[in-house]
Amino acid sequence: MINIGIFDEFRLMQHGLQRIISEVDDFSVVLLTDNKAVLQEKLKNILIHVLVVSIHDVSVRHINFIVQLLLTNPKLKILIISHDDSEDIVLKTLKAGAKGFLGKDSLPQDLIEAIFTLRNGFDFFNKPITQLLLNRYINNLESDKEIAMEEEGINSLSSRQIEILKLWGNSCTNQEIADQLFISVRTVESHKNHIMQKLKLKNTVDLVKFSIKNNIIEI
Repeated sequence: MINIGIFDEFRLMQHGLQRIISEVDDFSVVLLTDNKAVLQEKLKNILIHVLVVSIHDVSVRHINFIVQLLLTNPKLKILIISHDDSEDIVLKTLKAGAKGFLGKDSLPQDLIEAIFTLRNGFDFFNKPITQLLLNRYINNLESDKEIAMEEEGINSLSSRQIEILKLWGNSCTNQEIADQLFISVRTVESHKNHIMQKLKLKNTVDLVKFSIKNNIIEI
């Protein structure tokens, strides 16, 4: 069971997130609050694997709040949800220590996938955020001199894993990959986790970077 906390300053939004999360058998919402002091106090006594923090207008005080939470709860996995998904805001929240970010185009299934991914020890970004970070990487690729082949990493992957990596890198969703390969969505997610473990990568952005450098997918 994955214990989940929800923080949102708007109670209506709180209950909307709770409804989506509660539909998953493996999820348990153990904390629901709009009060920062209450959240910090409850975290001392309640085990929370993933904390969903919904921020409608990200400011310096919100960034500092994330930092404070992680100083007192270093193992906490924080997933940010915000309609402001500009590059500057995304990078600031990640620098503060958040492990995932969902922007304004996110769907309920993105939230569910993000929670599973963070609980498994990996970072998560929805497709637009991944593309934003990827574009930043591509723009700096030449100056960073990161063209070298990583043959050892490629050789550690099975043919099925490379197949999944190609499909995912070409913007196929987990469901589309599952349909094409006649496997379950959970199996696709399991393969992706195993790929990142083998390659010692932390998130899906790094996974796409690896694929580009090694010509697994084209840009």
